[in-house]
Amino acid sequence: MLLLGAITIGAAGCKPHAGADPCAAQPAGTPARAATAANKPQPDLSGCARFGKASFYAREFVNRKMADGVRMNPHSDNAASKTLPLGTTALVTNLQTGQSAVVSIQDRGPYVTGRIVDLSPATARKIGITRDEGIAGVKVAPISVPLPDGDTMHVRRPAPRAAADGAVPHVRSR
Repeated sequence: MLLLGAITIGAAGCKPHAGADPCAAQPAGTPARAATAANKPQPDLSGCARFGKASFYAREFVNRKMADGVRMNPHSDNAASKTLPLGTTALVTNLQTGQSAVVSIQDRGPYVTGRIVDLSPATARKIGITRDEGIAGVKVAPISVPLPDGDTMHVRRPAPRAAADGAVPHVRSR
């Protein structure tokens, strides 16, 4: 019985085997780390893609200082995330249109339940979010993530799998 308990405890702390996708074990849309007692999200250093809703900065935020100290430029590819570290570069893909854009996380937010990223108006337009729609389902896939020690983690994505007929799927752009 004691041996069974030791094996169970040891197995609970095991890491995935080599080649396993560390993001596969995490439910989509959940942060990689738990929130603190104050309900403040912790930085997501996992490099895993997240799915959720994207919105864009309101006009009132234009030219205001963002969390990194730079003024918000509605024509640049900046974005806000509650959990990705400032300075993260990520690919944001509109799940309905397939359109994508690379953004730099420079601010904190959005502070609306269910939303995972706020985009500059220019970036929102690039991926097909209009002012009429206001929000869209997106995938946010980190490309590079600054680490606390000053280093940068570059995230490698698996190559697209070929279909049974040998065709490689691709993202549609308009």
